[in-house]
Amino acid sequence: MNKVMSLHDAVAKYVESGDQIVFGGFTTNRRPYAAVGEILRQGQTDFVGWSTPAGGDWDMLIGEGRVKVYINCYTANSGYTNVSRRFRAFIEQGKIHFEDYSQDVLMLQLHAASLGMPFLPVKLMGGSGLCDFWGISEETRKTLDKVDNLKLAYVDNPFNPGEKVVAVPVPKIDTAIIHVQKASPDGTCIIEGDEFHDIDIAVAARKTIVTCEELVSDEWIRRDPAATSVFGECVDAVVHAPFGAWPSQCYNYYDCDDAALKEYDKASKYQDKEDAEKQIAKEAAKAAKKGLPYTAPENPETFKDYLDKWIYGVKDNDELLDKIGGARLAKLKVVPGLGYAKR
Repeated sequence: MNKVMSLHDAVAKYVESGDQIVFGGFTTNRRPYAAVGEILRQGQTDFVGWSTPAGGDWDMLIGEGRVKVYINCYTANSGYTNVSRRFRAFIEQGKIHFEDYSQDVLMLQLHAASLGMPFLPVKLMGGSGLCDFWGISEETRKTLDKVDNLKLAYVDNPFNPGEKVVAVPVPKIDTAIIHVQKASPDGTCIIEGDEFHDIDIAVAARKTIVTCEELVSDEWIRRDPAATSVFGECVDAVVHAPFGAWPSQCYNYYDCDDAALKEYDKASKYQDKEDAEKQIAKEAAKAAKKGLPYTAPENPETFKDYLDKWIYGVKDNDELLDKIGGARLAKLKVVPGLGYAKR
């Protein structure tokens, strides 16, 4: 079956407002930025997001108010922003329902989803603050659609009487989006390098969209069954999206765009012009109180400016690549044998 679609059509058909949604990749590795940009342009919202270590992709959705509930362990563009700025600001300002699990437990929750488990018993996190403090109270949870009534529960281990284990919920994923190196029209995928949790979410989700660097024939991808990572039956849509993980990296294909990630780090400090003015005034007052010199940034780029430039200012991912420019993208290409771009 040919599952090849345009990015616009795949997102329009398979991403719905209110979805419990998960993305593949890891912080600045193989994040499905092209698909996230299309979601932002189309306007889907009210997501219940589950994410292992995430980056600017989730930060943009959060900053645009598209995420109602976010279940996560860590969100940052590693090496550029220690904690993603819009993610942090929305939590501090109470603009999002946020729940925190440890990274190992979250990875296991997604794996449990692929196995169809009703809940997951673990010893991890037990006795820690992650168990004692809930980001979303039990009362609030009961008012939120697609959110489990409990963050966790201590239960008896039936095989070792007297031992308590931590039972955590398993996500019921509506939509998964992953970016891979190669995919065929029937949905079979090859993931090169670390697979992270991508296979688990592709198996677990009701709807799975795959964006790929290279679209290869069904016959070609069948030459080496041991090389394939995701089988076609898991996939609903295949989208040919070269540089679909930009500005994050895609192993064996291109490196992170250092300039783009630094630009986002600076821009995402301020939600908009009004927020920039308020923060700059606070910084100036703080410096004055300490008797320190302060030079206010002149007309700083904001989060809204960044999105207007790189997301809403283009009609699709092809136009985005034209805007980035072929010479700039070429410099990101991985040098064979090195595993990274030589700049």
